[in-house]
Amino acid sequence: MEAFRAQRQNNGVEASGGNFHRVDNEMGICLTWKDLYVTVSMGKNGSRSILQGLTGYAKPGQLLAIMGPSGSGKSTILDALAGRLGSNTRQTGEILINGGKQALAYGTSAYVTQDDTLLTTLTVREAVHYSAQLQLPDSMSKEEKKERADFTIREMGLQDSINTKIGGGWGSKGISGGQKRRVSICIEILKRPRLLFLDEPTSGLDSAAAYYVMRRIATLGQKDDIQRTIIASIHQPSTEVFQLFNNLCLLSSGRTVYFGPASSASEDNELDVSGIGTIPTEEAIHILVESYKSSEGNQEVQKEVATLSEMIQGTSSKDQRKVHANFLTQCLVLTRRSSVNMYRDPGYYWLRLAVYVALAISTATVFYDLGTSYGSIQDRGSLLMFESSFITFMTIGGFPSFVEDMKVFGRERLNGHYGVIAFVSGNTLSSIPYLLLVSLIPGTIAYYIPGLQRKFDHFVYFTCILFSCLMLVESLMMIVASIVPNFLMGIIIGAGIQGMMMLSGGFFRLPNDLPKPFWKYPLFYVAFHRYAFQGLFKNEFQGLRFARSEGFEGGSQNEYISGEEILRDKWQVNMSYSKWVDLAILLGMIVLYRVLFLVIIKIREKVKPILLSLMSGTWES
Repeated sequence: MEAFRAQRQNNGVEASGGNFHRVDNEMGICLTWKDLYVTVSMGKNGSRSILQGLTGYAKPGQLLAIMGPSGSGKSTILDALAGRLGSNTRQTGEILINGGKQALAYGTSAYVTQDDTLLTTLTVREAVHYSAQLQLPDSMSKEEKKERADFTIREMGLQDSINTKIGGGWGSKGISGGQKRRVSICIEILKRPRLLFLDEPTSGLDSAAAYYVMRRIATLGQKDDIQRTIIASIHQPSTEVFQLFNNLCLLSSGRTVYFGPASSASEDNELDVSGIGTIPTEEAIHILVESYKSSEGNQEVQKEVATLSEMIQGTSSKDQRKVHANFLTQCLVLTRRSSVNMYRDPGYYWLRLAVYVALAISTATVFYDLGTSYGSIQDRGSLLMFESSFITFMTIGGFPSFVEDMKVFGRERLNGHYGVIAFVSGNTLSSIPYLLLVSLIPGTIAYYIPGLQRKFDHFVYFTCILFSCLMLVESLMMIVASIVPNFLMGIIIGAGIQGMMMLSGGFFRLPNDLPKPFWKYPLFYVAFHRYAFQGLFKNEFQGLRFARSEGFEGGSQNEYISGEEILRDKWQVNMSYSKWVDLAILLGMIVLYRVLFLVIIKIREKVKPILLSLMSGTWES
């Protein structure tokens, strides 16, 4: 206790009447919790208890390790202390920050998840530098942000791999699992948080990498400039790692088996309690829990929690909030980072571009030199339909990259790095040049070789429709990725939605022949293929004339059929408005889809902790 009092005074806190009054914003954080219970709703099956009456504390400059077997509640207590529990949980008990009930402001605490969700196309330096530009305020210059990022990289011992891509690439391996974990930590400590939560930081690492990571983490709590409070959940640490812990909280089935100095932990309190003689597991756990409750160690913990809460009560009721970079800066940084990722990830656009070019060459040669015979009417319609439907259909190939983007966004957004609008804006702006590229190159091949209308403005319109369709399908797949973050299921759902839209677009079955329930109303009006088909048909057929029958080679004027007649009678195109209206509707649908994407993300934010927990299995660990 005296050591903690001295640390307070060294950080600009002085005693007055038994209470401490803060005069320095970098004062450490003392976290206490008492009689903490957490239950999770199981729907019709009632509820299940996850944590049962936990009491403990974490002090500045110390590393508290939370240990226990799978299902003991390690991740749940981290989420409870960090305020990240889902809305289907019920929490009771008292959690105090420096003796008061208060929310943790952005930048005060950081949470490093078990999974290293990173953009693998970036180097270590780029990943940390981009994150610094996003998180640190505009009051800091770019040079200061760069210095902070470089210092943090050195702090975690990553200077030797600073220019190595996180995920490697063609012919390169990338960084190791332990280095990825340290990059994740780097990103979260850029704001110099005083409270650091880590969920299984050694998961998936070998003993050497686990020790190196934990040694760096332990060092973070002992920096001269700030005394960090570090809480980490650990599963089966090595002896070397165990020696780095200051305090230990040992859980089993959501109950405390031991809390106190790690050096004093009894060998009888090992992780696996099922091997106590021939006693059944549940009974063995009950014996250990009751033994701890009646122990002197438990009484000391209760006294320490009460003393800490009383001694520092009211010292930090109003925490100074650390601001982000402004919205414009975030948009620019996210656009730049996303552009780099798209450029380096071959699966994002380059492989699709190769497929689009191959398909464009195929369609161009199959429909070579269409002419203006009667048979070319159907051929032109089929070509335009294929270009606007099946080629853009291939955009689902980028779905795995969309899912990875959403995972990175989920982690960064949950940790408060930037806003939803900034993310959607950056993603949209960065994709436009690539979509223009994959529209222009295949579009040129597929347009001129078959002999579609030669006027340049007709080609520009054709390219604009292709671009709109590509962006609409990409927007659709991003909506699917935000709802169904699973590669196989997402591709199946996205393909199914597009298939239904193509069927109701007015080509395979003419608009007047579509069954009115569902297919005509509303799907025909909702499907963007309808406006793409009709816009392209107007662009191609207006101004042309064709022979009225097969084998006709010339004759009087009435032996020709005009493009307008074909549009009205054969394709049943709505001629009451121009082709530019169809394009405008498509562009409006792009905006609508992106806004819908944004709204879905905002809605999911309310239940995101639940979804993330279910996906990663943290309710069970």
